[in-house]
Order: sequence, then structure tokens, then C-alpha cells
Amino acid sequence: MSLNFKRTYKFAIKSALYITLFSVAFVGILSHYIFHPNQNHLVTFLAVFAISLYIFSFLVIQYRVEFFIYRRVKKIYDDVSFLESSSLINQPITTDMVTLTREVKKFATDKKLEIETLKIKEEYRREFLGNVSHELKTPLFTVQGYILTLLDGAMKDKTLRKKYLERAEKGVERLVYIVQDLDMISKFEMGDLNLSFDKFNIVQVTQNVFDLLEMKAEKKNIILSFDNKYSKAISVSGDREKIQQVITNLVVNAIKYGKENGFVEVGFDVLENGKVIVRVKDNGEGIEKQNIPRLFERFYRVDKSGARTEGGSGLGLSIVKHIIEAHNGKIHVQSEINVGSEFSFTIELAK
Repeated sequence: MSLNFKRTYKFAIKSALYITLFSVAFVGILSHYIFHPNQNHLVTFLAVFAISLYIFSFLVIQYRVEFFIYRRVKKIYDDVSFLESSSLINQPITTDMVTLTREVKKFATDKKLEIETLKIKEEYRREFLGNVSHELKTPLFTVQGYILTLLDGAMKDKTLRKKYLERAEKGVERLVYIVQDLDMISKFEMGDLNLSFDKFNIVQVTQNVFDLLEMKAEKKNIILSFDNKYSKAISVSGDREKIQQVITNLVVNAIKYGKENGFVEVGFDVLENGKVIVRVKDNGEGIEKQNIPRLFERFYRVDKSGARTEGGSGLGLSIVKHIIEAHNGKIHVQSEINVGSEFSFTIELAK
């Protein structure tokens, strides 16, 4: 590593001044009492002596201390240079100990923060890979089990053959959902997924979602409804297909964790700042507070038992968050155990 050396003269100037003042005073007093020189000669002698001593002291102190500090400071810089810290590599070495101390403390603080961030990312990576492995392994083993059973002789039984093939098909569909959702999230994070902004009626889009999920809700006798009658259209600006996916994922999530004979309500609030708040409310089992900050992580489960009685990819809420953020909106969650949850997000009102 090539390092520049930044010279500071403050220490040498002060030290040389102290030495000069002491030496001149000492020599002046000594000369006055011992040699009794002429007053004019004494002043001239002391002036020349002071200037010469000051210059000599300054040079010796500056370069000796500089060399002393340089060797030790350079070792510090060399020791940390492999970390490629731009704050140290791009700056010259300084012999100012205050500046040096401040820089080293800042460097240590930055590196500590960087290490903590890397630890969090590594933990997240391990957890994510574990979740991906689990989510893919379950349907794969399901498909493999049914196929092996068919190969072992169940193929001859038409009833079992149809039954096992249908179950294997569901396992394959789940794999497809996971891969498609992961692909979508990756595209959002890399900025490769283009949104098609258009003007549409979000009330009508929500009604379409209700129509699609009506049979799913009826299995648990859950009522899908609006919180009010919206006789007028609420036109918003966004990607119609993606926003419909957001509402679908939120309603599906509400049904999945909703109570028997419960309800799922969707409401809209038009704000003065040109935005619309969309609220999806249920009276389900609720979410504990410590789980709320991680709800939108990929594959994160509130239920840690590992059992998944409902289908899906486990990426629904993560996709919701990415779509809303791509629309420059925000999503919020309010929940209370055994009372229910409310997911709300903002979207631009069409002009």
C-alpha cells in the first residue's frame, strides 16, 4: 500500500520554543553573572543564540519525533490496510496524535458496524437458504413418494393411479408457485421488473378479488365484504395486475389465518395528499408484536411448528411489500392476539 506522509509542525514548534526560552534565559543569566559582557553584545549574542537554537531544536525535534511516530503509525496503517478502508488508504499518514486517535477510533467504529451488519446478513442468508430448502424439499418429497408408490405397483389400480397423480400434480404446482414467486422477488430487488402504470378503479379490482376467492372463503364460512358502500369509483394510478395481486395476497392471508364464521373487510380512505389508503381487516387469530417486524421477510412464519396446512409459496407478504414499495407506497400492520389484524397500504390517486 502506498501511503503519503502528512507533516504536522505544532508539536515541534512548541517544544523548540520552550527549549529556546529556557536556554536563552539560562545562558543570559549565566553570562551576566560570570562573564559580565557588554549589554549590547549580550543582547546580540542572545538573539543569535536564540535563533540558532530554535532552528536547530525545531529540526531535530520535528524529524526525530516524526521518524519515531512515522514508523509506529505506518505499522498501524499497514496492519489495517488489508481491510481496504478508503478512509485510511486515501488519506496521508499524520503525526498529529489527536487526529490519528480520532481517525483510528472512527475506523474501529466503522469496522465494528460493518462486522455487525455482515453477521446479520450472514444469519439472514443461512435462514433464507434453510427456508428455501425446506419449502422445496416438502413438495419434492411428496411428488417423489407418490411416483415411487405408483412404480411399486399402484399404477395398475386406476383409482389409486388417478388419486396419486392428482396429489403429485399439487406438489408440482406448489414448486411452480415457489419458483415463480422467488423469480418475481428477485426481479423486484434487481429492478428488472417493469410496472405498467395505468388508471383503474380499485373498488372494482377488489370486487374481482372477492369473486375469485369466494369459494375459498366459503370453506371456512368467512364473509368477504367492503366496510362501506362505495357507489363511486376510486381511481388510482398503478399497475392494475400487480395491485390486484397485492389485494389477493392480503385477502388470502386473512382467510388462511381467519376464524371460522369470521369476516374479511376491505376499506378505502382518500387522503388530501393525493393518496388512497387501502385497508384489509379480519377478525382472525392475530399476530404477536414481536413477529410483526419480520412478517414481510421471505418464508418467515409466525407458526414455528413447521406444519403448513394451507397452500402457497410462503412468499405472499414479501411480494406485497415489494410491489407496494415499487409504487412508492408504504404498508403497515396492526394486530392484536385473538382480535384480528389490519394490513393497510398507500397508492397514488389518479389525476
